[in-house]
Amino acid sequence: MLYRKEGLPDEGQIVICTVTKIQFHSIFVRLDEYDKEGMIHISEIAAGRIRNMRDYVKEGKMIVCKVLQVSYERGSIDLSLRRVTEKERREKTEWMKKEQLAEKIIENVAHILKKDFNQLYEDVTSKVFKKYEDLNSCFAKLLTDSESLEALGIEKAVADNIKKIVLQRMKPEFVHIKGELKLISYEPNGVEVIKEAIRRGIAANKDPDVELEIKYAGAGIYTAKFTAHEYKEIEKAISAVAEEVNDFMEKNNSEAEFIRNEE
Repeated sequence: MLYRKEGLPDEGQIVICTVTKIQFHSIFVRLDEYDKEGMIHISEIAAGRIRNMRDYVKEGKMIVCKVLQVSYERGSIDLSLRRVTEKERREKTEWMKKEQLAEKIIENVAHILKKDFNQLYEDVTSKVFKKYEDLNSCFAKLLTDSESLEALGIEKAVADNIKKIVLQRMKPEFVHIKGELKLISYEPNGVEVIKEAIRRGIAANKDPDVELEIKYAGAGIYTAKFTAHEYKEIEKAISAVAEEVNDFMEKNNSEAEFIRNEE
C-alpha cells in the first residue's frame, strides 16, 4: 500500500502495522501508514502469560494496533495489540482493503494511459488529499456524482478513466447510526411542542448525503436512524439535529435526550 500520512499518529489511534523484528520482551513493527517504527511490549501482545510471542505474531505479518503513547522528542511510538477490539480490527482491515482497491484503480489508469504508476499516484493524491483523508473517501463520492476529480485539479483523461473504473469496480456503501430520542414536554400543548421539535430536528440536517428517519416508538421515545456513506457525515448531522432539538425543547419547558444505540 502506497498510502502515507505525515507526522506521527495520535494516542488512541488504530493503525496498520507490519512486524519487522521479534525480541524476547518486545516486538518492533513498521507503521505502514506513517512509515515509522513502533514497539509493542510483551504485556501488550495478549492477556495472560505469553510463553512464545511467535504464537501470536510473525515477521512480515500485518497486524492492527492501538497507539498507546507517542514521544515527539524521541520519535518513539508505543503500541498495543491486545487493546484493539474485534470491531476496530475489522473496520481498519476493511479500510485498508478499500484503499488498496483505490490504489489499484490508479494503477490500472496508469497502464491505460501509459503513465508511471508512482508518479500518477503522487499527482492524483496531491490533489485529493487536500480535501479527503484517503482515496476511497473521494472515489466513493464519484459513485453518486457528488464529487468531480476535474474540479479537484486532476487532468480530464485521468479523471474520466478513474471514474469509469470506479463505476465498474466499486459499489455505493452506506453506514448507519441508530439511537433513541427521548422527548418530554411539560407544556399543556406538549404534543405540538414535540412535533415541532422533531420537524426542526429534521430540518437541521442540511447535508443531502445524510438520510434521517425518525419514528415514534411509544412512551415519549422516538427511534432515529442516520444513514450516509461516511460516519463523519453522520456525526456532524447528529450534532446539528441534537443541538436544534435540545435548544427548542429547553426554550419550551421541555426536555430532550439522544441515546446512541450500542452496536
